[in-house]
Amino acid sequence: MRRLIPRSRAGALWRFALAALVVIAFAATTTAVAGLLQVRQVSKYLSATPSLPHAQVTIADPGQPQTLLLIGSDHRAGTPWSSANTDTMLLVRIDPNSSTINLLSLPRDLEVQVPGDGTAKLNAAYSLGGPNLLLQTIRDNVFPDLHVNHILDVNFGGFEDLVNAIGCVYTDVDQRYYNNTAVTDYSSIDVQPGYQKLCGADALAFVRFRHTDSDIVRNARQQDFLRWAKDQYSEADLIANEGMLLKIFGQHVQTDHNLHTTDGLINLFNLVAFSSAHEIKQIPFPAILLPCPPPPPNATSQVQQTPCYVTAESGPEAAAYQKLMSVTPAQVTTSANRSAAGAASAAATPAAGLTADLADGRSQAKALRNAGMPVYAPRMIVANCTVQDGVTPAQAGVPSGYPRGYVIRDQSGDPHAAYRMTLVINPGLGEYYGVQGTTWQSPPILGKPTETQVVNGRQLRLYANGGKISLVAWDTLQGVYWISNTLTDTIPNRQMVSIAASLVQAR
Repeated sequence: MRRLIPRSRAGALWRFALAALVVIAFAATTTAVAGLLQVRQVSKYLSATPSLPHAQVTIADPGQPQTLLLIGSDHRAGTPWSSANTDTMLLVRIDPNSSTINLLSLPRDLEVQVPGDGTAKLNAAYSLGGPNLLLQTIRDNVFPDLHVNHILDVNFGGFEDLVNAIGCVYTDVDQRYYNNTAVTDYSSIDVQPGYQKLCGADALAFVRFRHTDSDIVRNARQQDFLRWAKDQYSEADLIANEGMLLKIFGQHVQTDHNLHTTDGLINLFNLVAFSSAHEIKQIPFPAILLPCPPPPPNATSQVQQTPCYVTAESGPEAAAYQKLMSVTPAQVTTSANRSAAGAASAAATPAAGLTADLADGRSQAKALRNAGMPVYAPRMIVANCTVQDGVTPAQAGVPSGYPRGYVIRDQSGDPHAAYRMTLVINPGLGEYYGVQGTTWQSPPILGKPTETQVVNGRQLRLYANGGKISLVAWDTLQGVYWISNTLTDTIPNRQMVSIAASLVQAR
């Protein structure tokens, strides 16, 4: 029996929040764990909502690694699961012996056999039986060895408040995100490309977007947003805003009963405190996108097409699970990243898979004549990609966001010139990469380089995530420039370095 739960309009409005809520709000409690009275105060915040009934969790011994299942939903405590939807299911592995906190997102459209109900998408299990049925479905279909130590079900109503409470998040926006809900069935969004600060509603619209790409791209976008938020929010900020963050958290999350106890809180919070300086490591799910069903006969553009199924092979699934559970020693991580980056930057000649196209770069620079800073463009770009120039988004008559010259303000409110060039490899797969420039010499995204390499006499800063280079930056006296990989880091390391090394002043 095939029974797919329709996605409600309300459910489509709340996509992300949970990972930021958990990592930021739990980190805020690390200063409180030494005092029993303060821990009880934290418990009071979390008890603002009732615990999840009969949560199928395994309580870990103090000091041992823990695996969390984070669920993002529109469920409200006390209401039936059948009226709720989830679009985000994230496994988090926190291990005191590891140098990273590992994240793995499960696709909502993953084809599974839901116990007692038959073939459906993974998120349908939540609507049919809540977190317990969802966890059982994951074990039966995806990760049979999974043991979850805590479940946290976050209602997305607090996302905008939380993002605003932490002072918003500087975000590397890869493309123009636009949709008018009056014309289509999808939620409204209007976010321009380029590095910028996103606050409440815009941040929510960005992380929940899945109008023209896929579930896989959205998962990558959410994990990137979490990484940017964690890197920007300091321990001092956490301490200063501890009570406010925990109040927001407590109002919008249901947890297993153990996190309503003093012992359970101390056990998890001590682990989070020990791991608070660890880097975020994103583990990709080995998804295979299946063909989409054809639209209904005589369908108009306003009819929302049923999303395609996602599937995966058991071997790659097992490998992804092993990566999630594995310890990442600091020296091994550094060596692996340097090996990948160093191999990429060793040669001065352009990497295979690139093509020369400075003419388009100069055309973009000409369109950026009022950028307020020198404009650099790459001589080499990914073969067969397209430079986004004057492309109109979904609805006719909407001004293009390509290329974009604008002003960005730093944490003190001081203005800096900036520009963004956008290139597209495959829009259907959400594969956009970018050339960013700004006179702001120390934006948060460039705070923690993996390695510095000299290529063609130019000192490049490389930023790797799980061995893949996500960004390559270069400084001049007038500004800082970088190449951003696609959200799913599809451009190989060697090509990323070659593109950055080919930057030349085009205006």
